[in-house]
Amino acid sequence: MTQEITLKIIGMHCTACAMNIDGALEDAGVEEARTSFAKQEVKLKFDEQKIDLAEIKKIIKAEGYEVN
Repeated sequence: MTQEITLKIIGMHCTACAMNIDGALEDAGVEEARTSFAKQEVKLKFDEQKIDLAEIKKIIKAEGYEVN
C-alpha cells in the first residue's frame, strides 16, 4: 500500500542537499521524494512493502541530516 508523508529535515544548507536526499531515497526504493530546501522538508510517496519509515529515516541520517 502506498503511503504519502512529509518529514522535517534539519541540516540542509543548499538545494544540492535536497537533491542528494531525493537521489538516495529513490535509489533505495522510494517511489517519489520531493525535498524542499526552502521548507526544510521532504514529501514522500512509498510502498510500505518495499521500504518502511524506519529505513527511510536511516537513509536520510546516513546522508548527514536529522529527520523528525
